[in-house]
Amino acid sequence: MGIQIGSIALDAPVILAPMSGVTDRPFRDVAKRLGAGLVVSEMIASREMLRAAKASRRTSTDCAEEFPMAVQIAGHDPEVMAEAAKLNVDRGAAIIDINFGCPVKKVVNKLAGSALMREEALSGRIMEAVVDAVDVPVTVKMRTGWDDDSRNAPRFAKMAEEAGVRMVTVHGRTRCQLYTGRADWAFIRAVKQAVSIPVVANGDVTDYDAIDRCLAQSGADGVMIGRGAQGRPWFIAQAIDYLATGTRAADPGPAGRLPIVLDHYDALLSHYGVEKGRRIARKHLGWYAKGLRGAAPFREQVMREDDPAAVRRLVTAQFEATAEAEATSDTPSRKAV
Repeated sequence: MGIQIGSIALDAPVILAPMSGVTDRPFRDVAKRLGAGLVVSEMIASREMLRAAKASRRTSTDCAEEFPMAVQIAGHDPEVMAEAAKLNVDRGAAIIDINFGCPVKKVVNKLAGSALMREEALSGRIMEAVVDAVDVPVTVKMRTGWDDDSRNAPRFAKMAEEAGVRMVTVHGRTRCQLYTGRADWAFIRAVKQAVSIPVVANGDVTDYDAIDRCLAQSGADGVMIGRGAQGRPWFIAQAIDYLATGTRAADPGPAGRLPIVLDHYDALLSHYGVEKGRRIARKHLGWYAKGLRGAAPFREQVMREDDPAAVRRLVTAQFEATAEAEATSDTPSRKAV
């Protein structure tokens, strides 16, 4: 069971979702090392990216190092979006993904992200411009619609297919839902029925049971995992193995997680510099600690600590103490779900 995205063949129908402030290079590298296949960059504002590229080539990212990697672009100007797509293909992007799904107010107010689902004619021009500009597959990510009265994802997906888009991903919420309520996987079936290109379902895919229910209700060709991978970058590889073999592997125990956490922490400091990296790392450390004994006081300590060496000591002590406690009680902090 795989997905064919134009010339790109994915052996497994599991994709790491783009998440602003989360799926940066260090996170993607961790997920890749643990067995993830296709990863998608954080959303890149196309106009700002072109401006930065002209100012300094140091902003460039060698996407080829992460092959296959999709770069997600956002904006509302077809010409600018096309230029941004070409720049990222020059840097090695295997796929260009267009963001029609971001619900964040500051993005929507710039007529980008999910705001474009209310501007179908403009969205069509954007898709055509990007498809014509690059020789790699173009995909789109959308919501079911703006609100419950305008769930136009099936029509939007058909328009995308006619423009030459090779895959659509649908988050099973409207823009107005933001991240509240439950993803409507069943509605995604209407999108699948409207097009012949692959359709991927997204939203609330956080465990093995959710994978089964999502695929059964949506009829989708695969799943995209976002928040289910926060603090669990290994879940992408687990989902891949589950769909291939039916094996529900348990999450790594505290001892197995410790080197992953420390490597990720060091990578964040290296990538961003100590000052910025340690701030960004705090949310990841909090997610990694979820389910551990004493997680709440640990998070409080980590949030207050600025010295990287002290943070490493806190992390090591917390995970080693939890591992020792579990070894004596034989009660794991996390199970396969």
